[in-house]
Amino acid sequence: MLIATVIAKGRLDDRLVDRALGALREVDPRASFGAWIDEGDAADLHFSGDARAARWALEDLPEVDVVVQQAEPRFRKLLVADMDSTIIGQECIDELADFAGLKREVAEITERAMQGKLDFKAALRERVAMLSGLEEDAIARCLAERVVPNPGAATLVRTMRIGGASALLISGGFLSFAEPVASMIGFDRVRANTLLFDGTQLSGKVADPIVDAQAKVDGLRQARAELGLADDAVLAIGDGANDRLMIEEAGLGVAYRAKPALVEAADAQIRHHGLDALLWAQGIRKTEWVAR
Repeated sequence: MLIATVIAKGRLDDRLVDRALGALREVDPRASFGAWIDEGDAADLHFSGDARAARWALEDLPEVDVVVQQAEPRFRKLLVADMDSTIIGQECIDELADFAGLKREVAEITERAMQGKLDFKAALRERVAMLSGLEEDAIARCLAERVVPNPGAATLVRTMRIGGASALLISGGFLSFAEPVASMIGFDRVRANTLLFDGTQLSGKVADPIVDAQAKVDGLRQARAELGLADDAVLAIGDGANDRLMIEEAGLGVAYRAKPALVEAADAQIRHHGLDALLWAQGIRKTEWVAR
């Protein structure tokens, strides 16, 4: 059996549930209402057949997020998440570049890299080189003044951790940001790139090996193996082309407000709701969510 979890941006009423069932019955005429997870917010629909066809049919509904998956396993034991524009709402390198007066130039390169139009490693080295000479304290200022978690990020991570899952923050950005963000949100594992310094200034270089798309999927596989988990026990979330391999590797790969290159590869996408929607996707009611 397959489950389609329907999550409304506003209120999920009977009318919208009926519309979702109608769309789903284009894929499986025997599709049926399963149960409310939280009435008015999220509900499960049951069906058989083509999961991908069901996803596209349901995503045509306005202001609805849909996660289609096998009925088991529902709760995932490993969460693997990108950081920039996924767990947090910013691209840290763009914000850091603002302290050097180069945000526009750096952000243009970032956008093209995240769309998969540039080689990730080369684009990262180019952007880091542009920050050469920036004082180290700009990182702390950037963290304090610019970095804000995306809605639902901490609730997702902390609720899964309380439920016994491990959480890996893996970023093509920098440890100088990823470690504080991981601590703030509740991740127990973190991997990212290391900026190199010349005294108290950025040297314009980043240490090898660079965390790129392959390193991300390798990190997922390593964590999964260390925890002794099956392939389908992993939930991965990202937003850009650099996340594609890990999204494809996960048991449930989710694109969060993502670039088109990733949306096509993912099992599901979140367009309207916060990251805590992925708790409903795992069958977890709001009364079980952990906010702090």
